[in-house]
Amino acid sequence: MLARSVACYSFAAAMAAISVETPSGPYVVECARGSLARAGELVGALGPATGVAFLSSPRVWKLWGAPLARQLSARAARPARILFADGERAKTLATLEKICRALAAAGIDRRGVIVAVGGGVVGDVAGFAAAAYLRGVRLVHIPTTLVAQVDSAIGGKTGVNLPEGKNLVGAFYQPAFVLADPDVLATLPPRQFRSGIYEVIKYAILGDRHLFEFLEHRMAELVRRDRSAVDWILPRCIGAKAQIAGRDEREAGPREVLNLGHTFGHALESLTRYRRFLHGEAVGWGLIAAARLAAAIDWLDANDAARMEALVRSAGPLPPVPRIPPARWIAAMRGDKKTRGGRLRFILPRQIGEARAAENVPERILRRILGGMGGESA
Repeated sequence: MLARSVACYSFAAAMAAISVETPSGPYVVECARGSLARAGELVGALGPATGVAFLSSPRVWKLWGAPLARQLSARAARPARILFADGERAKTLATLEKICRALAAAGIDRRGVIVAVGGGVVGDVAGFAAAAYLRGVRLVHIPTTLVAQVDSAIGGKTGVNLPEGKNLVGAFYQPAFVLADPDVLATLPPRQFRSGIYEVIKYAILGDRHLFEFLEHRMAELVRRDRSAVDWILPRCIGAKAQIAGRDEREAGPREVLNLGHTFGHALESLTRYRRFLHGEAVGWGLIAAARLAAAIDWLDANDAARMEALVRSAGPLPPVPRIPPARWIAAMRGDKKTRGGRLRFILPRQIGEARAAENVPERILRRILGGMGGESA
């Protein structure tokens, strides 16, 4: 059970342009209220483009498509619009093929730009399309959910699901820039916003005790989208993701800690056929399971485990976990990308503000923890 620990992070709370320095090249995450109005200017700054294609979902496009299209129309003749469903069940190779064919029909060439407008599913699929189509065209992310703004739009991980598991086909492909405008979060349904909070909690547990304490004291304000609370957590989480992804672009080492809660969460999504849980909700249950497992193998102080679980529950109600035999849980987890040689590996907390990879977790303990999850609600 050896792994590299994660340092604590400290970032200024002011909205800012946050640099992401990766071996593939640097880019900036623009994180400021009202920055959506600068989308056309920022795309224009990338240089000449023979065409622009917006990739989004019908629901998101209805909210934000018109102002973006107006901005880009001044810089590219008749930007293409390619809309697809933004649920996990649409995150497939079939969807990727349809998008690539639509890009070809729109005449997008290697000097074109793909602009992904939406949440995590849109960003993952559009990013993979940008990486695969013509072996790579320029990509811009405009994330419209909290999950995407603090996590999935940053760092270059793209992909789609297979029946055998989540995100098993994809590529590492960095965007030209990311535009994260907190104002767009106002249109999120409450459940969608809370789903993103579980990813914020993940950052607090794995590397930021100050963020953890902030959430303990101000969770109610964050849940109701208080401007000062949102504006404090966004650049902090983005900065943490930027640092980790910059040090380990292709998840060869330290970056794997960002999967805290995800081995359990991805299995839970797959076992329920992506119909019961939003991604962040599954991660919320995954964080609870990880804390319980870490305490059970004496990696984590019981009081810290209780604080972690209480923090997850304070974000609001989670859909209950169905009764799933531990053997089915374990079989689903074996499809996780962190599995090596058929052996399960977990990212587990050691204390508030530190997480590590764990191997050789006793299966009897794992089965006990999984057996206790079934039928539980929050």
